[in-house]
Amino acid sequence: MKKILISFSEHGKNCGRDSIVEFYSKMDANQRNNILTSLARLLDENRPGLLNANAADVSACPPDDAVILDRLKVDDGKIDRMIGSVQTVIAAEDPVGRVLSSHTRADGLKIENRKVPFGTVLIIFEARPDVCIEAAIIALKAGNRILLKGGREARTTNLFLAGLWRMALEENGFDNGAVRYLDIPRDETQSLVRGDGLKFDIVIPRGGEELIDFVERNSKAPVIVSGRGNNFLFIDREADLEMALRIATDGKSRLSVCNALDKILVHSQLPDLEIAVKKLAGEMNDIGISVFGDGRAVSADASKIAPIENEDVWFEEFLSAKIVIGIVDDVDEAIRTINKYSGGHSASIVTANADDAERFLNEVDCAAVYHNASTRFTDGGEFGLGAEIAISTQKLHFRGPLGVEHLMTNKWFIHGGGQVRG
Repeated sequence: MKKILISFSEHGKNCGRDSIVEFYSKMDANQRNNILTSLARLLDENRPGLLNANAADVSACPPDDAVILDRLKVDDGKIDRMIGSVQTVIAAEDPVGRVLSSHTRADGLKIENRKVPFGTVLIIFEARPDVCIEAAIIALKAGNRILLKGGREARTTNLFLAGLWRMALEENGFDNGAVRYLDIPRDETQSLVRGDGLKFDIVIPRGGEELIDFVERNSKAPVIVSGRGNNFLFIDREADLEMALRIATDGKSRLSVCNALDKILVHSQLPDLEIAVKKLAGEMNDIGISVFGDGRAVSADASKIAPIENEDVWFEEFLSAKIVIGIVDDVDEAIRTINKYSGGHSASIVTANADDAERFLNEVDCAAVYHNASTRFTDGGEFGLGAEIAISTQKLHFRGPLGVEHLMTNKWFIHGGGQVRG
């Protein structure tokens, strides 16, 4: 097992458009895959060191903060998933230079549109050390450089993983300019976002609303927002209740993830409505979830459902052992409610009515919409991308999990023989 140096940071060199041109010319698809192959091996070989580094971070985390601990903790299973993500991305088709369209004009001018990397990606993330792997493998496979800025909660783990990246790059004849971890304090991070220091072409904030708001207000580079979840499940009047209960409880199987369930809407004409709501609240209580509800939900079972304190709760992403149940009168009201309050991430309908399902899927304004399935599937790995750099909740340039295919832009290539427009 090789010794890993975990205390490095380089953030003084230019990483803008001048250097990116040289970077692309020196690293082809095979070389990028070779780097990823080295990384997968190094992750496996250095399990003990990675687990020890993570243990230091976990020991410094408040023991009662279950959400942060869930995000922060690395075990053998998570290492296996990291390696699996790397291997899936290696196997993916290389997107760099792919021709999107091509035609030749009558005057012989050939015009092609090709996929090209963004250039340099800055990602700022909180308490998720696996982002050091998933985000960077996506960026590298797509031909980008990446600047990683992780939260202080996972600093030791992040630096260890950055050391593995450096080794993988150096084994293949490249310096760590392709994947760089920025071990810098908050004020320097804020200055970086404002445009002082390293140059980057796009920035992805993955964290709380305060971080996202700061980056959106201050970045001179385009921002990809990986925003709040606040995901909804609608149990329609023609729903299979047992299916709905399985989907609802699965939605709360992990609390720290952005694809977790926060709100459940129940059709007022669901057969045996009161019994169904009681059963739903009971199932949630059984897995340790506190249940809140609107007036009609509370009236169904006041012993298990507490009244919501104010309407603002409908906007909240909980990331905690909490869920809200509301009663709606039809599919239209469910769609309006979701479109008003959700974070634009994921929403699901449980119904045997194909027309209601189709209306819901078409009219709910979320990145991922489901019929008879859990919102917990909104994930790059589950969608066949191998990994994700973020789950975009905005409409430009792409929505939902962002994989290799999506961390790209386009460029026009024109070949002529002396044509002029005149």
